[in-house]
Amino acid sequence: ICEKPLGRNLAEARRMVDLVKGAGLKTAYFENQIFMKPIKVQLAQLAPQQLSMGPLVLTRSAEEHGGPHEGWFWDPTRQGGGVLSDMGCHSIAVGWYVLTPLGKSPTFLQPVSINAECALLKWGLPRWRKALLDKYGVDYSKTPAEDFTTGMITFRNPESGQIVKAQFTDSWMFEKQGLRLFMDGMGPGYAFEVNTLSSSLQVFIGDAAAEAVADAEQALEKSTATRGLLAVQHNEPDLYGYTDEIEDARKAFLAGKDAFLSWDYGLEITKLVMAGYLSSEERRSIDLTDPAVQKKLETYIPLIQQGKGKEVLHLL
Repeated sequence: ICEKPLGRNLAEARRMVDLVKGAGLKTAYFENQIFMKPIKVQLAQLAPQQLSMGPLVLTRSAEEHGGPHEGWFWDPTRQGGGVLSDMGCHSIAVGWYVLTPLGKSPTFLQPVSINAECALLKWGLPRWRKALLDKYGVDYSKTPAEDFTTGMITFRNPESGQIVKAQFTDSWMFEKQGLRLFMDGMGPGYAFEVNTLSSSLQVFIGDAAAEAVADAEQALEKSTATRGLLAVQHNEPDLYGYTDEIEDARKAFLAGKDAFLSWDYGLEITKLVMAGYLSSEERRSIDLTDPAVQKKLETYIPLIQQGKGKEVLHLL
């Protein structure tokens, strides 16, 4: 089992795949957002519409919070980059999955192109660089990473030739209540939306009572507030798909099979993340059907991952 991402770059991810295949092991790549119950339920609920009207043609996916809890996560040379490496892999994966026609494999749709941007918007400012250095010992004046990324991936249906699009946005500078996962999708005549900050349970904590809150993260992951009107998710492991991805791996391994998402799938996600960094560095759309691009990605290491983020990110 490997929790996302499979590697910091494509060479590392491919080495991981080679090692497990050489050992004859079955694998599970843990991408929890594909197993989220809201995602599964909307696919089931809208199955008749997909079958009669055609599959989704556009998805928009986002994972956003105020930043990681551990110093190594902020260090691009150790983690592999910034928020694109950390969370872009989630949003890219769930967008690809939701666009996939019913009954097809998670890699059925063929990636055609990607256009992405990476930016350092909050944590590159002097005040916040100092806060990061004081708390985690990570110096973004020397080795910065992106705290915001957005992009668009174009996919092609190899059977029908139809073109569909997946937009992703990920942030370490989200200033609302806490972690937000947002996904929506548009099909011909139908749509869906998931927003984990829209909870069936909300609580209000006034100023006088705020000091009694021991741990706001008991209510919501990456919580940024202990008072006011707060969203509460009463079962985050189930909501976010952790329970179901573990159960899928358990059943698959007992049956002697790979999980629904194998390390080969994780390799493809790593490739798309690397293509996103390349697009941002070169400020152009990357043609994923070009053999020369595919060859370049095999050995490509983003400048941010190399600790050279100052060459591509704006600092004050």
